[in-house]
Amino acid sequence: MPDPAATWTPLLLSLQVAGWATAINLVLGTAAGWWLARSRWPGRNLLDSLLTLPMVLPPTVLGYYLLVLVGGHGVLGPLLSDLGVQLVFTIWGAVLAASVVSFPLVFRPARAAFEEVDRQLEGAAWVLGLGRAATFFRVTLPLAWRAILSGLLLAFARSLGEFGATLMIAGSIPGETQTLSIGIYEAVQAGQDGAAAQLVAVTSLVCVGTLLLAHRLSPPRPAGRVG
Repeated sequence: MPDPAATWTPLLLSLQVAGWATAINLVLGTAAGWWLARSRWPGRNLLDSLLTLPMVLPPTVLGYYLLVLVGGHGVLGPLLSDLGVQLVFTIWGAVLAASVVSFPLVFRPARAAFEEVDRQLEGAAWVLGLGRAATFFRVTLPLAWRAILSGLLLAFARSLGEFGATLMIAGSIPGETQTLSIGIYEAVQAGQDGAAAQLVAVTSLVCVGTLLLAHRLSPPRPAGRVG
């Protein structure tokens, strides 16, 4: 009979990683989406492509880039070491990997939502005396929140199932960095079919529930639109 701890420990760890990654992308993805939706400059499309790249690159490639960037001998490795920050083989490395992989799922819906906001409404708020920050939180964000929240839920589900980049940078340390997806891989490799099936069932249920909620919160389509 599978050990309950072998299921609940990876689940709680995965929820923690996915929660932190989603919180990070709430700030960074929303800010990047708003900035690109409101800016016009020659390199805008190139930056948009680079920010969307994690959606199409293999996760192991992203993991390699992260190791080159924050590994012990990476670009930022010595600086992080001097600051006492350790990312490789830690839960924060897993959070970093999940954040990078799921970033486009927040960024793209946020950008699209902000582009749909009527600029005249923002202009009216400025005329009435609201500053830019107040206009964003009282006018722009309330009009775009459904799409952003839907993207956040998708990012949470993606972070929950992240494997390749997480394994590359955080490894598979039971109780520390072994998330659900890595736990499934390890259980299959060890021939523990019961434990693997239990982890698969838990992962599937959580992800399906998250996707159903994201679908429910998706912005309604305009009347008359086909498809």
